[in-house]
Amino acid sequence: MTPQRNTGAGAEAELPEYAGHYRLESCLGSGGMGVVHLARSTSGLKLAVKVVHAEYAKDREFRGRFRQEVAAARKVSGAFTAPVVDADPEADRPWMATLFIPGPTLSEHVKRNGPMPPAQLRRLMAGLAEALRDIHRVGVVHRDLKPSNVLLAEDGPKVIDFGISRPKDSELRTETGKLIGTPPFMAPEQFRRPREVGPAADIFALGSVLVHAATGRGPFDSDSPYVVAYQVVHDEPDLTGVPEELAPLVLRCLAKEPEDRPTPDELTRGLRSLSASYDTQAFIPAQRATAGAAVGEDTGVATEPESPKDEDPQDEDPREGHPQQVRRRRLRRRVALATGAVVLALGAVAALVEWAGGSTPHPRVSSPRTTSAAFSAWQAKPVAKGATTPQCAAGEGMLFCTEASVAFALDPVTGAVLWRHSVANALWDRPPVLSGGLVQLVTDEARYVTALDPDSGRSRWQRELPENKGMKYAGDMLLLTRADGTVTGVDSATGTTRWSRSTGGHGTARIDFFPADPSSAFVTSTSADGTSTQVTVLDPATGDVQEDTRLQGLLTPVGAQDGTVFLLAADPVYGDTDAVVRYTPESGATRRVKLPVPRADAQAGVHDGMVYVLAATGSLDAVDMTAGRRRWHTETSVSRGSAPVADDRHVYFSAADGRLMAVDAHSGAAAGQTSSRFGTAPGGVTTSVPAPMLLTGHLYAAAPDGTVFAVDAGDPGGW
Repeated sequence: MTPQRNTGAGAEAELPEYAGHYRLESCLGSGGMGVVHLARSTSGLKLAVKVVHAEYAKDREFRGRFRQEVAAARKVSGAFTAPVVDADPEADRPWMATLFIPGPTLSEHVKRNGPMPPAQLRRLMAGLAEALRDIHRVGVVHRDLKPSNVLLAEDGPKVIDFGISRPKDSELRTETGKLIGTPPFMAPEQFRRPREVGPAADIFALGSVLVHAATGRGPFDSDSPYVVAYQVVHDEPDLTGVPEELAPLVLRCLAKEPEDRPTPDELTRGLRSLSASYDTQAFIPAQRATAGAAVGEDTGVATEPESPKDEDPQDEDPREGHPQQVRRRRLRRRVALATGAVVLALGAVAALVEWAGGSTPHPRVSSPRTTSAAFSAWQAKPVAKGATTPQCAAGEGMLFCTEASVAFALDPVTGAVLWRHSVANALWDRPPVLSGGLVQLVTDEARYVTALDPDSGRSRWQRELPENKGMKYAGDMLLLTRADGTVTGVDSATGTTRWSRSTGGHGTARIDFFPADPSSAFVTSTSADGTSTQVTVLDPATGDVQEDTRLQGLLTPVGAQDGTVFLLAADPVYGDTDAVVRYTPESGATRRVKLPVPRADAQAGVHDGMVYVLAATGSLDAVDMTAGRRRWHTETSVSRGSAPVADDRHVYFSAADGRLMAVDAHSGAAAGQTSSRFGTAPGGVTTSVPAPMLLTGHLYAAAPDGTVFAVDAGDPGGW
C-alpha cells in the first residue's frame, strides 16, 4: 500500500500506513493535534484512528496531554462517546483507535441543512445533557465541547475529542498565559481562571452549542477571538432565533458564574417539564439492524408479518374537519384577503430585491432522443474525476444532473451525454429543476441561481436571489419564504416578482410543492412548542390562499395527490415520526394513523393513497391512508437510505453505498437490488442519498462513485 499523502498546509508529506497493527485506509479529517483515519481491525471492524502530528510527538507536554486524552476517553462510557478500542500513547507517533461512528458532525449538519427545528433541538439538548452527566460522573471535564465535536449518530449525539479534557484530580495544568479551547464555546472562567475550570464549563459550552444549532451562529459572535473573549466574560448572550420554550434553559447554561448554571440532571428535568408528552422511553431507539447488516454487507430484507394490534383504524377527525369550522375558516380567510392583500403585497415587494432582467421567452424542450422500445440498462460517469453522488432530475426527454460545479444532460434511454457545462467557483449540491423552460441551478448557499438552455447547456443568465429562508420551484414559479413567514412568487424564466403574501404563521415557514398536485403549494410553520402546525395552501401561480388551517402536531408534508396532502407527524421532544396524517383542504377533513413504534429521521413517498415511511435504521412501513391502517412492515437493514418512491408493483429507494433497492409494494418482501457502487470519500458512502427517479417504467439513480445508471423498474430480480 502506497503511503497516504496529505497536501494540506503544514501537514506531513507522507502519512503512516499503519497505526499499531491497524491498516489506515483513508483520511477522515485533520485537526490541531493529529490526523484521524478510517481503519479496520483484522476482523473487519471499522475504526477511527487518531495519529498525532509528527511535530507534536516530540513535545513532552503534548504527549502528556495525549496520554490524558486516552485515559479520559477510556473512563467514559461508550453510550455517549466513541468507545476506545486500542491506543499507544508511547509510540513514536502516538495513536488512539475508537469505534467508527457514521454520521455528520453538528457543525456539518447545520452548515448543510441550516438551523435545527425545535423538536430536534430538544433531542440534541437531552442527548448532550445525558452525555455530560456520563462524562462528569467519572470525574472528567471535556473543556472543548463545540459543534465539530458532536457527532449526530442515528441513536443520538456522541461527544468526541477529549484532547484538552482533564480529570478533576489531574496534575497536568494549563500553563500560565496559555488558553486552550475554542473561544466562542469557552466559559468565562476559562478566560479568567483557567486553572479552576470544572464541569460547569461544559454546561456553558452546551448552551453555546444549542444556540449554534438553533441559529447557525454562536451567542457571542465576532470575527476576532479577542472580541469574543470579551463578550463571553462581560456581555449578555444573543439568543435571537432560539425557540421560546428553550431560551430560559439555554440562558441558565450561559450564566457568567459556574454556580448559577444547571447540572445535567437539572437540564433533563427542565426539558421534561416543557412538554407533557415527554417520555424517557422515547430514548429507546426503534429496532436496529443486526451487527452483520452493516452498510455494504446486507443481502436483502426481512419481512415482518402484520399483526392485528398494529392496525390502527382512525376515523375522520370531527374536531379538525367539521363543516361549520371549515366555513368559518373560509369566511375569515376571505375577509383577511379582502382587507389586507394590497398592504401585504406592497410591503413584501418593497422588502425584496427584484431580479434584474427583462422577459425571456420560454425555450422549447426537445422530445426524447430515442424511443423507449430501444431501452436497456445502462450506466454512465459523465464527470471523469467525480467523487460525489450526482444529483439528478428528469425533464422533458432528458435527465439533468449536477455534480460539484458541473452540470450535464443525459439521454434517459441510452445514457449518452448530451451536453456538459461547468461554472467556476459554483457548488451545486441539489438537483437541477426544469422551470420556466430553463434548467435552474442553485448554489449550495441558495444565494445565486444559474439558468441554462436545456437543449445546449449554454448559460442564459445568472442572478442573485433575494434573501430567503426557504425556496421551492413550483411549475414555472420560484417560491421564496422569509423569516417572518412572507412567501413570494417569482417568475422563474424572467426573475420578475409576481406576488407576495404573508402566511401569518408562527415564524419561519417551510414550503413544499409536489408535481402530482400542480395547482397547490403547501406552506407549513410549527408552533414554538411543536404541538401544532399551521398549513396554508397557496396557488403557486397567483399566491391566492386556497385554504388555511392549524392541525395538531409537528407536521411535515411528504406528498400530495388529488387535492389531498400527506404529512408525517413527529414527537415534539425527540422529532421521531410517530404517525402519518392525511389532510384534504377542500373539506378540512383529516385522518391520522399512528405507527406502532416511532421512526427516527424518517422519509416518505406517496403513491395511490399509500405512504411508505423509511426510517434511518432501515425500517420500512406501508401505511394505507384510505383504509386507515398500516399494511405491512419490513426491516431492510439499509442505514440512512433515500426517500422511497413507488409504483403499483414496487417500492424503490437508494442506499448510501450506491445500491438501488426494491421491495414488493403489496407485501414488503425483497424484490431485488443492484450491486454497490462505492465512492472515494471516507467509507465509500454518501451522507446525502438522492431518491431514485421513476419515469415511464424505467428507474434512474446515482451513486457515490459518480455514476448515473438506469434499470427496468418492472424487473428488480434481473438487476
